[in-house]
Amino acid sequence: MSTLRSAAGTERWLMPAGRAAIDAGVVFVAFALAYWLRYTLELGGEVLPGFSQPFSFFFDSVIIQLMIVTVVVFQLRGIYRLPRWTSFLDEALIIASSATTAMAIIILYSYLQRFFPSRLIFIYAWVLMIALLLGKRLIVRMIRQGFWSRGIGVDRVLIVGVGRAGQRIMQHIYGNPQLGYRVVGFLGDPPDDANWGIATERRVERPPYLGDPGAIEEAIRQHQISEVIIALPPAEHRNIFRMIQQCRQMDVSFTFLPDLFEMALNRVTIHEVAGLPLIELRESRIRGWNYVVKRAMDILVAIGVIVLMSPILLLIGLAIKLDSRGPVFIRQVRVGRDGNQFICFKFRSMVENAEQLKEELMKQAGNNGPLFKMKDDPRITRVGRILRKTSLDEMPQFINVVLGEMSVVGPRPQIPAEVELYDDWHHRRLEVTPGLTGLWQVSGRSDLSFDEMVKLDLYYAENWSPWLDIKLMLRTIPAVMFGRGAY
Repeated sequence: MSTLRSAAGTERWLMPAGRAAIDAGVVFVAFALAYWLRYTLELGGEVLPGFSQPFSFFFDSVIIQLMIVTVVVFQLRGIYRLPRWTSFLDEALIIASSATTAMAIIILYSYLQRFFPSRLIFIYAWVLMIALLLGKRLIVRMIRQGFWSRGIGVDRVLIVGVGRAGQRIMQHIYGNPQLGYRVVGFLGDPPDDANWGIATERRVERPPYLGDPGAIEEAIRQHQISEVIIALPPAEHRNIFRMIQQCRQMDVSFTFLPDLFEMALNRVTIHEVAGLPLIELRESRIRGWNYVVKRAMDILVAIGVIVLMSPILLLIGLAIKLDSRGPVFIRQVRVGRDGNQFICFKFRSMVENAEQLKEELMKQAGNNGPLFKMKDDPRITRVGRILRKTSLDEMPQFINVVLGEMSVVGPRPQIPAEVELYDDWHHRRLEVTPGLTGLWQVSGRSDLSFDEMVKLDLYYAENWSPWLDIKLMLRTIPAVMFGRGAY
């Protein structure tokens, strides 16, 4: 154990030292380029005779000091201790401000030493420092994230506690493999729900159960844990203190994640009044201006698809009419946002008396929860089977999108009879406008259980962004082309 502790301590010291040495080298290159631009290329104006200085003169007077000061400022600003989940934008702002501080110190030092070279060389060096330091970090970040995405060099993480806070951190780690973490498992009381899992953009993950919180030492040794994330409620403060002590004794990194009333912290706003914290819960992200942006995207996409696909839609209508008796379109009552009902349009893919045959088929298929899906459904026509496999039967729903009853991306709308069978927590999916495609459609589609679908829908509502909608639209294309899970 002492050997491992010594090796871990040496590694934690060597890594920042190596980064600092590389940063010092980058600063040297930046100043050398600045000298070349100003005194060799004479960028910014001709250098008058007698005012040119050899590079060695700058090396002795400025460059060494600039390298040392930059590394010291970076160390003081904590650049070498930034957590992995720090965004590149946040890191770039710290680097830019730190490099500016370091250059300001050197300019002041040069003035006090009565050293007055061309002022442009300091400006060039400052700009190049920031550009090269950011470029170096961006390249390192891309290479590192590429390795982490493939499971190379990742840190093995143990989660203690499986409440809302613990589930949220697991959701973040599973959804962002480029962070370099791998959830080995969790300690705590496993949920009673047999379909329990962690919803991400791509699938529902089921982290392994490794025992109760008292087994933390055994879990760390047996599974070679690199970091422990403690997400227990405040009532477990005695156990939390004991676990922290155990992590310190085993020289394992740990993070304490407070479970504030089991609320997701990214949905909480904290205000202060008279020195007292006031906690406000945020609603679904698809509200206010976010809703306006999403609605504008929906209208543009829906009108574009209807116009471009109109010849194909006419051919589909003709094929349906020639294949079987009945109308081209069917009108179904569906439940939309906030429980409001609307008429959903689809191309007919079943025989004319499909609804009358449904009750008997449900008995044959067995209980599948509120969602009725059946492979090899005998009610489906020949053309309908092709339409369902390619999801072309849902193309008329772009009309519902234009009318504002549906969105391009969102939870699938269900019929009132299915909604009546919802558990209480299932109703949260009705807070979002239903859509043609969504997370579960590109994560397995009909192969998922209903509870898994709802979890993916809730993840979408709480993590919505325009970029997420664009990604899901793009991922829908191969899901439709290969007919994954569609029937």
